[in-house]
Amino acid sequence: MARTLKNKELINTRLAANYGGWMYCDKCGENIGYLCYQTYDRLEMKYKCNCGSLGNLLLDFVDSGSGKDSDDKLVIIKNRLCCPSDNEPLITILDKKIKNYDIKITCKSCDKIYKISK
Repeated sequence: MARTLKNKELINTRLAANYGGWMYCDKCGENIGYLCYQTYDRLEMKYKCNCGSLGNLLLDFVDSGSGKDSDDKLVIIKNRLCCPSDNEPLITILDKKIKNYDIKITCKSCDKIYKISK
């Protein structure tokens, strides 16, 4: 079932689809990762691409929960960052394409907010 976006702010970034799929740097066109459509509730991401471009993403939905901060680490399964509660994939970051990043992502099923930095 399609969800209704409340906020969609993309700076120097584009998505393959409305609120998920492959993520690309707008400046160099490089694929920087993959955002899973069905499993996240909110995403805040800031990154610096290898080309030097600074990118930001903010995506959430009309029905997004407020989330609860978690100190738990995401589980890595086949290069995907997954929720430790149910092993569902949330996001994939192509580390070789990005110099650094800060991510806050809320899992739709457990309503926890996970933070990842490099």
